[in-house]
Parts: sequence; C-alpha cells; structure tokens
Amino acid sequence: MVMIEGGPFRHDADPNTATAPRGVGHLRGDVAFPTAARAALTDSQLRRNIGKATGTIRAKRADVVAEVADWEQLREAGRACKAATMARLPELLVQLEERVVAAGGTVHWARDAVEANAIVVDLVRATGSDEVVKVKSMATQEIGLNEALAEAGIAALETDLAELIVQLGDDTPSHILVPAIHRNRAEIREIFLREMPGVDPELTDEPRRLAMAARTHLRRRFLSARVGVSGANFAVAETGTLSVVESEGNGRMCLTLPDTLITVMGIEKIVPTWRDLEVFLQLLPRSSTGERMNPYTSMWTGVHPGDGPQDVHLVLLDNGRTATLADEVGRQALACIRCSACLNVCPVYERTGGHAYGSVYPGPIGAILSPQLTGIADNASLPFASSLCGACYDVCPVKINIPEVLVHLRARHVEERRASRTVPNAEELSMAAVGWVMAEPRRYAAAQRAARAGRMLAGGRGRIRSLPPPLSAWTASRDLPAPPTETFRDWWARTHADDDRSDHTSRASSSDSGRHTS
Repeated sequence: MVMIEGGPFRHDADPNTATAPRGVGHLRGDVAFPTAARAALTDSQLRRNIGKATGTIRAKRADVVAEVADWEQLREAGRACKAATMARLPELLVQLEERVVAAGGTVHWARDAVEANAIVVDLVRATGSDEVVKVKSMATQEIGLNEALAEAGIAALETDLAELIVQLGDDTPSHILVPAIHRNRAEIREIFLREMPGVDPELTDEPRRLAMAARTHLRRRFLSARVGVSGANFAVAETGTLSVVESEGNGRMCLTLPDTLITVMGIEKIVPTWRDLEVFLQLLPRSSTGERMNPYTSMWTGVHPGDGPQDVHLVLLDNGRTATLADEVGRQALACIRCSACLNVCPVYERTGGHAYGSVYPGPIGAILSPQLTGIADNASLPFASSLCGACYDVCPVKINIPEVLVHLRARHVEERRASRTVPNAEELSMAAVGWVMAEPRRYAAAQRAARAGRMLAGGRGRIRSLPPPLSAWTASRDLPAPPTETFRDWWARTHADDDRSDHTSRASSSDSGRHTS
C-alpha cells in the first residue's frame, strides 16, 4: 500500500474498501460484458468503423516501430522504470508535491472520485467562472468530472476533436486514444450540423472541412476561457514538471491561455527524472498514433509571472490505485501509459467496440485495470473478455503481461465467489465431475465412447448449434464441434497395432537374450 506522510492514502487501507466508489464516474457498466458484447455484435456498421480504424493504426505503428533498431531495449527500459517507480511511489509523490509547491503550484490529494470532483468544483467556483475548457483526459472521464461540474452549474467544453464529437453527440468514448473511433465521417457531419452553433449548413464530410468547423467553434471559447482543466501523461518528481502530449494543439491552448489551470492526475503517472521521461517520449507516440514524435509536447512547472496560468493546481488521484498496487501481479496495470496499442490488436475489442466494456478503459488494458480499481466483483466479466492470444503483450510498449494478469484476476474472482458460498454452484460441480472422470483411464475411455452420441445433435452439419441448459450457455454464442467418429486412442490402436506388437516382440526377445548371456 502507499503511505504518504501528511497525505490521505493510508498504508493499512483494506483493498476491499479502498476501491473506486460506486455511483460516481465511469468505471462500471450497467450490464455485464457478455450481454453488452452480444448487442454490439449485431451492429455491422460499428464493426466496419472499428475494423477499418484499428487496421490503419496497426499498420502505421508497425512501420514506425520497425525503424527503431533498439525498440525491444526501449520497451525493457520502460518496463524497468515503471516497476522501480511503483516500488518507490510514496517517496516520489512526496518529492513531486514539494517541487510543485516550491514552483508556486498547489497540490491536492484525493482519495477517490468524490473527493477529486469536489476539489475541482470548489477551485472553479473560487474563480467565479461558470465554464472550463478541457484537454483530453482519461482521469477526468474516470471520475465523471464533467457531470459533477454540470451539477454545480459549470459547463465543461471538451476541446479534443474526438472528445468534442462524443460530447456533442451525447455519446461516450469507445477508445482510449480515439474516443470517437466508432463514428464515421458521415455520422460526424450529422452531429456537427445538428449540435454545433453557427456551423455552415453546406458542411461536407471531408475530414479537412470537419476539422475547420471544429476549429472555428473552439477558438472563440479558447480566447474567452478563464479556467483550463487537464490530465497529465507524465509528472517528473525531481522538478515538479507536468507534461501533456497531443496531436492537435488544443491542449497547448488550454494549458497556456486561461488564468487558472487545474490538472487531475492518477498517482501512477509519475516518473522519477527527466532522463526517464526520454524513454517514454520515444515509446508513446510510436505505440499510440504511429508517429515518430508527438506534434505537441507541453510541459509546465509551477507558476511563471506573466507567462501562462498564474494559479496552478495539481489534484493527485487514488480512486482504487493503492488497492491495485497491493496486488503483486495485478499492479502491472499501473504501468500503462495509455497508448491504446493493445486495443488495436485485440480481436475481442475489434468485434465488440469499447462501449461493451462499460468502463472508460476498454480493451485488454481495461479488462485488467477496471476490475482492480472497482473491486473484481463489480467488473467480474471483464477478465474473461479475452481469447488470451497474447497480442496485447507483444505490442505493449512497457511490457505489461496482460494475459498473465487476466488469468490471475480470473482465479481471484473464482476464489472470491467460492469463499462467499457454502454450496458449490453448477460450474464447480461440473468441473469436479470432469476431474473425477479424467482421473482414471477406464472412466475417461468410457466417457469418450459415450460422447459419440453427441454426433446425433450435429446432424450433417458437423456442428452442434444448441444444447439444453446449463450447456446452452456455451452454444448461445458459439458452435460446438461434433464429437469425432473415432477417439484418438481408438485411432492409435487401429493404425499402430502392428508397431505395438513388433515392439512387444522385440522387448521379449531382448529379455530372453539377456537371460541366455547372463
């Protein structure tokens, strides 16, 4: 656990009670993943949109990664730095606070989403403003900051193009890097025409025209904004420097024009030194957007008279992160640098989209991060939303072993359910029965012979498409191959009978020969 002297994060906090609170933020879905995924699979347009976008990003990433001769060494450096940082997290957070304060900034500690939202609302109210401009931020989406600001009568304007599309469309993000990846340009045009004040009624769906319309809409708000809200990709402990990397320039406007800047950052985003930052600024752009470097890399350290915001705040957010840190296997998830490479290679994400995950963190990384932030019981289906193909591990720039954590969380979920019941459920009984059958060769052989009767259910199709309960849970979303006409043991006995007799004769002859010569 993290212990911060003078801060709110208790080292003895119970992981079961230190998770993100219910009823606030966007870490829990209304329905379980299997139900949501089944609905998403019926949307052919969604699958086309996501398949095309992820395929394009994958190809770009592969090209720029191939240019780097020491890419694997960079990945290992990123992994090692993150692991060392988690081991020293308490002291690094204290160092960061000291440096930020020394540079004229103010640091706030938030145990959870409720406290973080309250801090930001109070800070905005203190300025007298009823509007903020926002840089794209996963942390503020995680805690539901926009909703909290709206309840306080404060309008939050998203300035990232994709986030703006999602906001105007009264939608939710479906991708870490490209929140509107589930929308095509014709749909975006319709949203702009319907929701964007003063837009040209002759607007086409040409990407350049859409971007220009958004730019015109946002520029007026940039110039009048008094408060900016951001997240942070990285924070450097040794200097108190915060950093945001982005591709459009909207972040630079939000970070420099307002008088007040409020940054909400998860406590895991810290790096010890500037030298460490060098590694991640090479890994992140190639893994995320398929670029050699970020078009805009903004850094700020406290307050500088006459230059940029004069009232700078940093809100350090826990919201289940110390509970995650307590798990020696699961804590790998905190190393994530939000590149989204794992989403773009995941066959499950590509077919279901991000909304099915029910969390602001979709895809493979969301399947291991969200359940730990909320407690596994609240996101029990997510660790099972994977084929365990390992593609996510292969592309992760900081080498998070996502399949390992998925299996680990599945085991935790099974153990937690078992501990909460006095009577075994159907799954446990069936597994016990299978174990009994497979423990003895004769029972196993008899079961194989009996399974041949299942061929009648397949008819002439070679597939069993429906089974009675409780086995119907399997065939509801997949076909079952028909049992073979011949088991492996029967095939072996039929095709290798002569070999087996020859081996037996040879061994017998050798034994007789041995007796004669002794």
